[in-house]
Amino acid sequence: MTNWMKARQTKYAAYASVYILVILAVLAAANFLANRYDKSYDSTANKQFSLSDQSVKVVKGLKSDARIIYFDEQSRFGSAHNLLDRYSNLSPKVRVEYIDPVRRPQAAKAAGYSRDTTILVDSGLRKEAAKSLTEEEITGALIRSLKSGERNVCFLSVGGEHSLDDQQGGGFSALKTLLERDNYKTRTITPKSSTPEADKSVTIGQKPVGKVEIPKDCTVLVVGGPQVPYTQAIIDAVKGYIEGGGRVLFMLDDSLKVGREQPAPDSQELLKLLADWGVTVDKDLVLDLSGIGQIFGLGPEIPVITQYESHVITRPLQGIPSAFPLARSLDVKSAGNSTVEKLFGTTDNSVAVSELPANGRLGNKELEKAKKGPLTLAAAGTVSSGATKGRFIVTGTSQWAVNSLAGSGRLGNRDLFSNMINWLASDEDLISIRPKEPANQPLNVNARRASMMFWLSVVFFPMAVVGIGLGTWWKRR
Repeated sequence: MTNWMKARQTKYAAYASVYILVILAVLAAANFLANRYDKSYDSTANKQFSLSDQSVKVVKGLKSDARIIYFDEQSRFGSAHNLLDRYSNLSPKVRVEYIDPVRRPQAAKAAGYSRDTTILVDSGLRKEAAKSLTEEEITGALIRSLKSGERNVCFLSVGGEHSLDDQQGGGFSALKTLLERDNYKTRTITPKSSTPEADKSVTIGQKPVGKVEIPKDCTVLVVGGPQVPYTQAIIDAVKGYIEGGGRVLFMLDDSLKVGREQPAPDSQELLKLLADWGVTVDKDLVLDLSGIGQIFGLGPEIPVITQYESHVITRPLQGIPSAFPLARSLDVKSAGNSTVEKLFGTTDNSVAVSELPANGRLGNKELEKAKKGPLTLAAAGTVSSGATKGRFIVTGTSQWAVNSLAGSGRLGNRDLFSNMINWLASDEDLISIRPKEPANQPLNVNARRASMMFWLSVVFFPMAVVGIGLGTWWKRR
């Protein structure tokens, strides 16, 4: 009997030991997998706690190790973990280091710490500082650290174009900020002539000015809504720049009078040049009759685009709305030494009118004469000149890129502009969706909602719990 009891105890002890070992093994495996494959689900509307497509694309595209170094007091490291750990979880090539410059001054100095530095990104090529603990700044610093060589985006300023320094709603200062995050340098250029003897056939007034040239260090040239026609010298300079392998973004405003706004006269020479390359810019105004713009409080004169062509520029933007105020339509057809593709356009529920009534109201008569949608609003193309290929993009308005729209996180205008520049500059690896600002969603509680919350939380739910308890007691007694 004693031997039987001992054998039984030994058997149960063995079973218990096996169970414990199995549980420990499962816990160890779960812990290993959790550390190795850290997964989380972000249920916020704008994915506030997830890295953007651009950050994911840049980090996963790393070919060598990169360090993100955070300098602060040790007691504040926890506030940075939430964001920085998302980068290290994306790729084993990213290593995050936390250094307290007070406790470890030598290590901080060796890592590149200075008093005005909180975050440094080191890709092995060079170190770049992030101005603040935000995804926009950290990803921008990583891009700047990876991209070597000078890349300049030049904004043409000869015909009343939008200004890079204008911080008002109609300026381009937001574009400057966007471009600098992608490590582009921006500047305004006013092309000047070479010596007058170079080409005395080109004149302004009665004075020979010589041949005008676009600076050769311009990676991309932006023509941002000229308000006066360009001279033939400027047209020839732009033509020669593209045919020599240059890259240009043309944003041409509508030439019809809308309300009190005076239209910008067309530069016929520029329109002819674009037509020779396969893009005919029509003299009309596109109206979106689908009603989609009403969701954003916009009228029919501001078409809202949600569907794009399958081009590398627009592919990441599918389903993301972008707005194009006072746009004119384009006709696209490859011609000669150029190849042109449509980027996006309106739906069937749109028209393009070539004239507007004095009162600004369109009747059936005007709508019957109008050109029916879908209508092209933007196109991208290449121009071949021997072994050299230039790139260009044409949009039927410049208003979509002003601060009031390109600086807004509600629409995809800023991503669209950045992607266009990336494609023109042959930086396709940067084409993506940029980090968004955290959404501010305040809870507005009026008197009715406050009363409802009181009755639900203080009366209904507690009484429901009591009722369920009494019902259960009555059933079991």
